[in-house]
Amino acid sequence: MRTQNTVTVTSAEFHRNIGTYQDIALTKTVAITKNGRERTVLISAEEYARLKRRDRRVVAAGELTDRQIAALREAKVPDQHTELDRELQNWKP
Repeated sequence: MRTQNTVTVTSAEFHRNIGTYQDIALTKTVAITKNGRERTVLISAEEYARLKRRDRRVVAAGELTDRQIAALREAKVPDQHTELDRELQNWKP
């Protein structure tokens, strides 16, 4: 099971001990830095597969059923997010 911990390592250190960090990535995220900034992240194949399963499926508007369209029309924004309407007041494409 993945933990919330992240191990941060420089790219030079990662290259010197790649096997060690591959092992760590089985249980923790390994953030690899270059010039002091996170550049890449190493995760286990299991975690990658889990994230890929969570990818959203894109559906074209023309593929929606009448029932789905009706549900969208009836959907209401929760009160806690009504302030977001202000962000759209002066929006221009």
